Order: sequence, then structure tokens, then C-alpha cells
Amino acid sequence: MRHLNQGRKLGRTSAHRKALLRNLATALLEHERITTTEPKAKELRRVADKLVTLGKRGDLHARRQALQVVRNTDIVRKLFNDIAPRFAERNGGYTRVLRLGYRPGDAAAMAVIELVDSQTEEA
Repeated sequence: MRHLNQGRKLGRTSAHRKALLRNLATALLEHERITTTEPKAKELRRVADKLVTLGKRGDLHARRQALQVVRNTDIVRKLFNDIAPRFAERNGGYTRVLRLGYRPGDAAAMAVIELVDSQTEEA
């Protein structure tokens, strides 16, 4: 029984899944918009929103907690100095998942995940 066990397994071991989500979160914070499969994007949304919430807290402990996930000090600095202040008035929902259709090679559902008020938005 999977009672109270949240999240998708994504066909990976727990260590592989953790590393995958760390890498995707790092890429999302760096580029503010990435393309991946839809299940990965939906799982990444949980991780990314928690990181932005840590950035909004802004204290030393929050910075250290963010460094446990995103192992790049430059990107954590960007999270705390640039990204988090943009979401100061927002109470959640910092990311958006937009469906793209299906990948030609294996028909996997693709999606774009982006930060909600990113400057790279296209009209």
C-alpha cells in the first residue's frame, strides 16, 4: 500500500530520481524556462516552489537548505537576490507548466515549465 507516499517514481531509483530533480531544478533556476516531459515537469514544480519559498525567507538557514538541493552557489545567489524578490507579493504557484504535445521519437508528452513572471515570456 502506498498510503501517504507522494510523488511519481518516474521509473528510477530514489537516488536517481533525487539527482534528476536536483539537476532539473538547477536548470530551471538558471534559465527560468526549460522543456522536459510532462511528468518530470509536474514533479519539478513541487521542488521549484519549495526553493522559491526558501529564497523568500532569505535567512542563512534557508540559503543552506537551498544549497543542499542546488549545489551551485551562483544559482543559489540568483535565487535569493533576483528570483525571490520578484515573488515577494505572491503566496505560491511560482511555476507554470504548459503542454507542448508529443515528442516524435517515442510519443512522450512534452511540456515547458517556467517561472511565472519570467522576463523570457513570449507573446
